[in-house]
Formats: sequence, structure tokens, C-alpha cells
Amino acid sequence: MRDILVLTNAEDEWHLISNVLSDAGNIRRAPDLNTALTLHTQSPFDLILADIELLAAHPGMSAFSSVNPFVQFIVLCTRSNTRQAIEAVKAGAVGYLLSPVKERDIHLLLPALNRSRSKDFELDYLRDRFWKTEWLEIIRSKNAGMKKIFENVRSVAPTIATVLLLGETGTGKGTLARLIHWHSRRFEKPFIAVHCGAIPDTLIESELFGYEKGAFTGAERKKPGRFEMAEGGTIFLDEIGTISPSAQVKLLQVLQDRTFSRIGGDCILKTDVRIIAATNSDLEDGVRKGVYRKDLFYRLNVFPIEIPPLNERLEDLEYLVDMFLKKLNVKYGKNIQTVHPSVLEGFRHYEWPGNIRELENILERAYILERATVITPDNLPIETQIAVARDMPASGTGQTLAQVRRHAVNACEISYLTSMLEETNGRIRETAKKAGITTRQLNRLLTRHGLDKKQFKIPKDA
Repeated sequence: MRDILVLTNAEDEWHLISNVLSDAGNIRRAPDLNTALTLHTQSPFDLILADIELLAAHPGMSAFSSVNPFVQFIVLCTRSNTRQAIEAVKAGAVGYLLSPVKERDIHLLLPALNRSRSKDFELDYLRDRFWKTEWLEIIRSKNAGMKKIFENVRSVAPTIATVLLLGETGTGKGTLARLIHWHSRRFEKPFIAVHCGAIPDTLIESELFGYEKGAFTGAERKKPGRFEMAEGGTIFLDEIGTISPSAQVKLLQVLQDRTFSRIGGDCILKTDVRIIAATNSDLEDGVRKGVYRKDLFYRLNVFPIEIPPLNERLEDLEYLVDMFLKKLNVKYGKNIQTVHPSVLEGFRHYEWPGNIRELENILERAYILERATVITPDNLPIETQIAVARDMPASGTGQTLAQVRRHAVNACEISYLTSMLEETNGRIRETAKKAGITTRQLNRLLTRHGLDKKQFKIPKDA
């Protein structure tokens, strides 16, 4: 679905266009150029239908294109200013519609929009062959911060510089590490990912650097480490802030002189590996507290890239949903193309503590449960349902009063029961008594809303 802006102060045109394009995307209206530019800057539009008289004012189409170079224009004009419309088409607009606008003319122009959009992407790719075709979906973004990050990736990928990826869990640090590797000169060599936080301190050194036969009990043969496996390529060290002090020393040696030795070995091995590290912790704070080596931090922090959390790039939310649904259709074959508008609006009000990974997991769960052709609120997790239901009164268009009421009641019941169970430490009888219902009624409600009393019980040793 597209984000569409109609720049006009004519009520009849606005109502006709919004009705005709209601299924094509999310439509908003601006009565003047300044309002349109403000809305576009806050959340860039994909398509703008603009009154030529309003659009002709300085700086016109160029101001919108500077925010989103792929934005498409259709100009609205009368017969008296057709010449201006033709000039706009020469400057890049897809076409024009004569006022009074007719429904059939809009439908005739829609195929040209899709052809033009495909051509724009193709031309952009031909002009810039840096990004590999299979990664073009990943690098699309309407968020200014993400656009800057992809520019930085383009700059650093061809080099051998060490990269430090910073960001909350689930923001896509692993994907960005792979993006850097696949656009480096090492893309034909191995990409080895190591989740340092998942490896015990006693094993991290042997995992990274390997060991010789007899180095310790159970070492019955020589084993190469991940650095040897990544030779000539890239090693991605995720959760680098968790490694032990002794592993920090050996990693510092690799970064300083590109050498290391296996555990239990005297032989010095040279390595040609590009290091990309990632962390969701504050390494500088670790340095101040003395738990992380200052010299190692400076060696890792050559080219830091900080990835914003999902709640700071909500303008990409709809695109990310579409991208994940495409993957799920390939994986499961149910052909669900979109989510209900109330779901998407509810997503915009959710905090997303798990970021993009949480969004992907929520969609996969809902996709598996969904029996309709769109993802509906009923199959979302409790926390997300509350966010969706909270937004229902403002975005209930297309739903019956009964549907809106049901979602609101569900959200109210979930919120109330959650609060009561927390208060009673998950005790069913006490909760039922406070709620003024029977234990059987309470259990039915818990089952309906997917609430488990065990999750509210406080451990005895807590």
C-alpha cells in the first residue's frame, strides 16, 4: 500500500479522489503547499496528486523529491492551465488530470504510475550498481536516519575498516553486518557469525581461536577456531560486550597485529579477517567501570554505526510489514497480502520493545493463525491487541459498530484482568472474588485472552 497525499482546496475533488483510491493506500489531504511539505517531511509520501496552481509556487516538486526521490506526481489542472501541467510532466510528473476530475480518468492513469515506478527503480539501479539486486529491498527506507546509515555502509563496505554496530536487541544488527560483507571485496569469502553472549566464558576463547590436541581434558584432536574459518572473509562478533577479560586480550592482539595462537599452542598464526562487532550494551560505560578494556574499545570503535529502534523509524513500518508478509507467503503459501488498517494503526501506537525482530515474530504468529485474507487484530498478542484496540475509535472506518465494540471490550478485559492477577499474585479464587465473578467464568476469560496465571506468580526466592 502507498502513502498518498492530495494537495487541493477543492472539496469535491478531494472526496472523489479519496473514494477512488481508498484501496490503493493511506490517503491524506493538504489544503496548501506549506502543509503538504510539512506532512511530507514528517512521513514521506509515495504519490502526490496536486493542484497545479498550488504546486507551482516555489519550490514546487523539487522540495518533495529532495525528501523522497521516488515520489510520484499527478497534477490537477483546468483547461486554462494545461500548459503548466505539460511543463510539470516534462519536469517528471507521471501525468495530469483535467478538472472536474472523472473517476474513469483516474483509473486510466493508475497503470502508468506502476510502469513509471518500476522504471524509476530500474534506472536508479542502473545508475548505481553498488547495491546488489537481492539487497535492494533491505536498503529501502523513508527514515532519514536509516538513509544516512545506508550511505555510511556504502562508504565503509569496500574498505577493511573494523565496524562497530550499536543498537537495541532486534534492530537488525546481524542483517546490517551481512549487508556490509556482501558489498565488500570479500563477499566471495566466508561470513562467520559468532554470538558471543551465547557462549560460556570458559569456551569463548576456544570457539574464537581454536585449540591444539591435548590443550585440556577432552581435547582429543586439534580444532580450528572461528577466525581460521573466516580466513579472507568477515567475522561478525555479536554481543561483543560479553566476552571475558582473557578473550578481550587475545582479540586485541588480533586487531593490533593480525595474529593469534590456538589454546595450548605456541605457533603464531596470521589472520586476514575483517571484523564487524555488535553490541546492545554501553561499552564506554564498561570501560569506565573497568570491566572492558579501553584499548580494545578504541580498536573496535573505528567506524561506529548506531541503528535506531523501530519506534524511531515508524515511517518504515508499513513497508516492513509488506516485506515480512511476502516472506511468509513464500514460507507458508497462504497468500495473505496485507494487514487490516486498524492493525497497522495500532502498530504505530505500540512501543516495540523487541524492535524489528518482534514485529517479524508477531506477524508470523498472526499469519499462522489467520484464516482470512488479511491479518486481523484477533490473532495478535495481548500487548499488541491493546494498542490496536486503543486506537479503534479513531480508526474504525470500514468496521461495524459491533466489531469496534468487541475489540474495545477485549482490550478492557485484558487490561483489567492483567492488573488484578498482578495484584493477587496469580491467585484465581482471590482474583475472581475481587472481580465479582465465579472461578469458572474467570478461567474462561483467561483462556479466551491467552492469559496464564503462572506468569503472574512471584517466585518464593524473589
